[in-house]
Amino acid sequence: MIYPTRTAVVLTAVGAPLAAGAGVFAASYWVVGVGWSALVVLLMLLDAGLTRLRTPPEVVLDAPGSLAVGAGGEARAGVLFNSIFTPARVEMMLEGNDIIAVEPRRAFVAVEAKETAAAFTLTPFRRGEAVLEKLWLRWKGPLGLAWAQIQHPLDYAAPVTPNIAAVKEEALRLFSRDALHGLKEQIETGEGTEFHALRDFVAGMDHRTIDWKQSARHGKLVAQERRTERNHTIVMAMDTGRTMSEPLEGLPRIDRAINAALLLAYVGLATGDRVGMFAFDARPRLSTGATSGVQSFPLIQRLVSRLDYAAEETNFTLGLTTLAGDLDRRSLIVMFTEFTDSIGAELMMENLRRLLKRHLVLFVLMRDEELEAMARAEPLEGADLSRAVTAATLIREREVVMMRLRRMGVQLVEAPAGAVGPALINAYLDIKRRNLL
Repeated sequence: MIYPTRTAVVLTAVGAPLAAGAGVFAASYWVVGVGWSALVVLLMLLDAGLTRLRTPPEVVLDAPGSLAVGAGGEARAGVLFNSIFTPARVEMMLEGNDIIAVEPRRAFVAVEAKETAAAFTLTPFRRGEAVLEKLWLRWKGPLGLAWAQIQHPLDYAAPVTPNIAAVKEEALRLFSRDALHGLKEQIETGEGTEFHALRDFVAGMDHRTIDWKQSARHGKLVAQERRTERNHTIVMAMDTGRTMSEPLEGLPRIDRAINAALLLAYVGLATGDRVGMFAFDARPRLSTGATSGVQSFPLIQRLVSRLDYAAEETNFTLGLTTLAGDLDRRSLIVMFTEFTDSIGAELMMENLRRLLKRHLVLFVLMRDEELEAMARAEPLEGADLSRAVTAATLIREREVVMMRLRRMGVQLVEAPAGAVGPALINAYLDIKRRNLL
């Protein structure tokens, strides 16, 4: 495609006032303006002829084979010109589908030795398949009066998976102290209620650890060493309904929930517990059963990456009833969901009461800092006041539901979206320390 540049349009348009001005002095001089415009058009056509490529350029795209939600990956587009004419500077633009953002929008690069390249950052908004459809190229002719533009179709598609890099980084940070000093077994010792060994009681030890029967038998004070229990069952129950598909700070809630769930799954498997995944919206979508060992983590990762975004309302009755039927022993159920008011949460709480009769439920909620900012913002006009009142009402309704959940015996974790993973791990370790399971 060939079309005029802004310079060509302006120079052509100058012909009209030039003709009018010349006509003021002499009527026959109006042709000067027309001649000027005609000259510019001729030069533009000449520039277009010089700009046109007889042989299309070769394009090579180097991009990652997979991408992670919220994490950028670099794609590099290289162009090699095979024609006699080579532009001095090229403007490049990658066109992708609606689940991926490409930065920069346009890249201006110089051409050296008939080849050039530009780097782009690919950032997926959500899980799915990231597709780069076209590479757009355009350049000016030697006179700067004509644009030449071509599009090169691309055959690039990459799966977008949960952000496992962030999960591994957080998990390594949690275990780094133990790895450096080799104290993992010592740290676990004394933090649970499972009997580990007997040892002589020394000053500074907890008096509640004294075993009086063994002390009487040995004729000295003997204490019990205990360690954290293993082989507990942890089930991540993820709501994948419409509310969880809404974005929160740039990412869908469900993707943030998946990242936090994978972090807890890795830590749980590493500490000897059994971990399972359960997802539901209008109906159950995923049920993995409980697995053990860190070697099971890649399988869990692949299964949860297939969870789709739903536009349907969540059926808590069907989902939680199915989950209760799948569990054959007391378990820690980590629930990832969202609610806006007490009326909408009533059915959810009714089904939770049945689970609480046998299981321990840990509720994970992500704080909506944007909503809280609306409630705190100083109103400058009527719309701001209405917005602040609505936000404050929603926050108050949410706090009412949270208070009712605590009274029912549900453990709660509420944290900002970016910090929900570490907050969840702290709550999990606290539950193990207190032997609530």
